[in-house]
Amino acid sequence: MEYDIVIRGGTVVDGSGLPRYQADVGIADGRIATIGKITGGANETVDAEGHIVAPGFIDGHTHMDAQVFWDPIGTSSCWHGVTSVVMGNCGFSLAPCAEKDKLLVMRNLERAEDISPKAMEAGIKWSWANFAQYLDAVDRLPKGINYAGYVGHSALRTYVMGERAFDDAATSDDLATMKRELRAAIKAGAAGFSTSRSSAHQTPDSRPVASRLANWDEVRELVGVMGELGAGVFEIAQEDVPTQDRLHDFVGRMKSLALETGVPTTFGVVYFRKMPHIWRAFYELVDDTVAAGGKMLVQGTSRWISTLLSFESTLPFDKAPVWSDVRQLALAEQEAALRNPAMRAKLVQAAREFMTRRHNIVGAEARPPDFDYFFVLDKPLPPYRSVGQIARERGQDALEVMLDLALEQHLKQFFIQPLVNEDQDIVLAMMRHPRSVVTFSDSGAHVSQIMDSSIQTHLLGHWVRERQALTLEQAIRKLTFDLASFWSLTGRGLLREGNHADVVVFDPATVAPQMPTLEYDLPAGARRLKQKAVGIKATIVNGEVLLRNNEHSGALPGKLLRGRLAATA
Repeated sequence: MEYDIVIRGGTVVDGSGLPRYQADVGIADGRIATIGKITGGANETVDAEGHIVAPGFIDGHTHMDAQVFWDPIGTSSCWHGVTSVVMGNCGFSLAPCAEKDKLLVMRNLERAEDISPKAMEAGIKWSWANFAQYLDAVDRLPKGINYAGYVGHSALRTYVMGERAFDDAATSDDLATMKRELRAAIKAGAAGFSTSRSSAHQTPDSRPVASRLANWDEVRELVGVMGELGAGVFEIAQEDVPTQDRLHDFVGRMKSLALETGVPTTFGVVYFRKMPHIWRAFYELVDDTVAAGGKMLVQGTSRWISTLLSFESTLPFDKAPVWSDVRQLALAEQEAALRNPAMRAKLVQAAREFMTRRHNIVGAEARPPDFDYFFVLDKPLPPYRSVGQIARERGQDALEVMLDLALEQHLKQFFIQPLVNEDQDIVLAMMRHPRSVVTFSDSGAHVSQIMDSSIQTHLLGHWVRERQALTLEQAIRKLTFDLASFWSLTGRGLLREGNHADVVVFDPATVAPQMPTLEYDLPAGARRLKQKAVGIKATIVNGEVLLRNNEHSGALPGKLLRGRLAATA
């Protein structure tokens, strides 16, 4: 047999969690044709000796809905072994929405997800009104990786209700129209329906995004549409649950909804050091729901969810007096200001005063630092030292030390400010839970605030290789098969003959993220954080090499992955 690609001499970790084994992998016509000893010829051979051959990684929590229109290969995710993503999470999608109403959708996205309206205006050619037309538009795009997409509740509300979506409860007619559009979207191939009830999601004028105006009956009715169709996943950004009563109420509603509708349900769970036990309640919810016959999965991550701060991008003090003027200057002029003793003293004083005030901070926006939880990003993988720790070692003030550290790198030093998951032992416990996956990257959103597109290579480099806290088999299953099976991505996430040939070949001894950079390469010159990886020899999508040593081959083999009620690749 003649193959398109043969991956020779590698160690297969197939995604199932079963032990690794030595085998060649032959690929033909976009599928895995043979796993075993291969003697036949091939158009291309990948020498995988000393490397792991695994299914392409899947990311179930992205916001690449806008980015897919201007970034054919799906950076930064593709650089970390990701071959398929689910977008439209947290109630945020670009459809349904007619072009004349696109500012309503952008209002939902701008602050909540830090997606530049100017970039969207410049980078998206609008060609749809309903969700089916949006899927067709994505289908036509040149793509390096595979995309599936939810119908976002905020977009659905603004499509039906217009400006009223930001103020009012839905009428019975509104709800009937929303249900009709959602039903059509699922039949056209939407991955499911997503919503947000989180106070972290606000518009630029500090109002709730549209989905937060919905009462629970509206959510229940919409999820029920998928239950009636027997297709689609429900994803939710959770409510705030500051008290035990609120937590108990929310958990009860979530369990009842999953069991009554039969719809697979998923949400992110993180650890808050100010509410240290709440994460357990959500895992108990998942276990109880599954035990009762429902389907539920936790979206987790492999480290802190954190902002990356620097003088190049964003700092906690940007809106403070004195700072707000200095931060408008070129980087070299900011450095000169900080090296001027009189100006530095003014900046330090303004920062101290600013840190004592209350601020309306939402989502991933920078906040006044707790210097014991404010870390220096001086290498790609942990451990990292906090500014507080360094200040104590030097016998100096922490704010002054932060400025000194930045000056030592000519203001290009990144600092890590964890938002959640401060205790890494609990992160490990959450990853080890059988009903959690590593997928909470938010790729495509928070583009100048967060860089979590590297959670896959962080998992492999830190937790598997350096900490030896998870086996490679366990880690890869949490990046592949568990995700593919929950989202019904048939034929993906598992290396088996006949399955789609989405494959990543990497060196387990070196795989890791590289240091992030700040670039101005979005449409309209908008800025974003970028991060590549080392140790990945080949990323193959639908039987074609997308990346060789993490450099684009020129191929664009990605596809739209439609839900099972529609024809899918």
